[in-house]
Amino acid sequence: MTENPIQIDETRNRAVLVGLSANSLSREDNASDATLEELADLVETAGGECVGTILQHRDSPEARTFIGEGKVAETKELVEAMEADLVVFDNELSPSQQRVLTEDIGVQVIDRAGLILDIFAQRARTREGRLQVELAQYKYLLPRLTGMWGHLVRQTASGGKSPIGTRGPGETQLETDRRHIRRKIAKLTEDLEEVRRIRAVQRDRREKNEVPVVAIVGYTNAGKSTLLNALTGAAIPARNRLFDTLDTTTRTLEISDTCTVLISDTVGFIRKLPHHLVEAFKATLEELTFADLILHVIDASNPEWREQAEVVERLIRQLGAEATPRIDVFNKSDIYVGDIRPHGEDIVSISALTGEGLDQLLAKIGDRLDTGFHRLALALPYDKAGILDMLYQEAKVESVEYGETIQVEAVCNEKTAGQVRAYIVDGWQPPKAFWED
Repeated sequence: MTENPIQIDETRNRAVLVGLSANSLSREDNASDATLEELADLVETAGGECVGTILQHRDSPEARTFIGEGKVAETKELVEAMEADLVVFDNELSPSQQRVLTEDIGVQVIDRAGLILDIFAQRARTREGRLQVELAQYKYLLPRLTGMWGHLVRQTASGGKSPIGTRGPGETQLETDRRHIRRKIAKLTEDLEEVRRIRAVQRDRREKNEVPVVAIVGYTNAGKSTLLNALTGAAIPARNRLFDTLDTTTRTLEISDTCTVLISDTVGFIRKLPHHLVEAFKATLEELTFADLILHVIDASNPEWREQAEVVERLIRQLGAEATPRIDVFNKSDIYVGDIRPHGEDIVSISALTGEGLDQLLAKIGDRLDTGFHRLALALPYDKAGILDMLYQEAKVESVEYGETIQVEAVCNEKTAGQVRAYIVDGWQPPKAFWED
């Protein structure tokens, strides 16, 4: 049993794509020309090549083969004609349908979920990312084990007419593998719980230090990494391909001299994102729930940006982050094809590539997160040194120098600034109360 059980063989690089549009399926579960085009991009991302496409329309899926015997025969003919060695379904297949289709067509058949899992397995770089992908793979594989062991002696029951050396406790190879995978799932789940525990400790530390967190989310290839690079100067590879970023990257961003935030890039969302992946990546994606602000990056140049934005909205709701304050960031506005750019109170149009609109975006982030903190220079008499202890507790002390007085630079909220106003020598001054005039 390999550690990456559903990676596509590198030689299987010629793929026929198949999709079903059925009246009985929901809109998000149906295939269309647009979703098949996206599936072709996914195949290319995985290292393959689309050599043919079949889109079928019928009232409901066929139980055994999903698309019906006639379309199976048509698919097989296309596979043979194009010398394809892989068939990828845009819809989700049951384990039995996948097995039957593989047998009937004569080449490997996978669905969109299996393809996305393969891409994630190729792209994950950090230990956390690999743990998450491996957990999703094993959960996907577990119900698909049946039928994988036809070339082996399945039953090793004691007392039967089994070959010498095969008599055992009476379990099948299939059952052995299922037990092995369940143990792997339990161990990976345990490891990811430890990741979540560490993240919780880091969050507590951030909250104690009052550092706001901004999470960048969006459809895959919307330009999230390019935006993070543009805002922070990070050198994150940003290529025009799906799922280029899997491992979360966090950088510090100075909004103003009194407001510094942590800004995180996250994995891109996509239509029909496998449920197992959403579950596995919750260790990373739960950061959305604890973020102080979400930047939803939308590819304004894509004609289907509304549908893509809705996919992201659904996943944000699924992760329980719908109440988190949000700014919709319409990226690639330099190649926007509409007449009027999207606009509104919580909307900003930018081009992360050219830098257009980034100042407005920073201003909007500051409006949301710069919550009344002020940078002060203080001169404390030595008999008032106890105030310094209070500042360490209630403010962000940036420097302390000892001379004729204790010279302190600190970033304080208005309440703390009011308590030390008598010692402020430079910086913001709290407004006087009416009786002080």
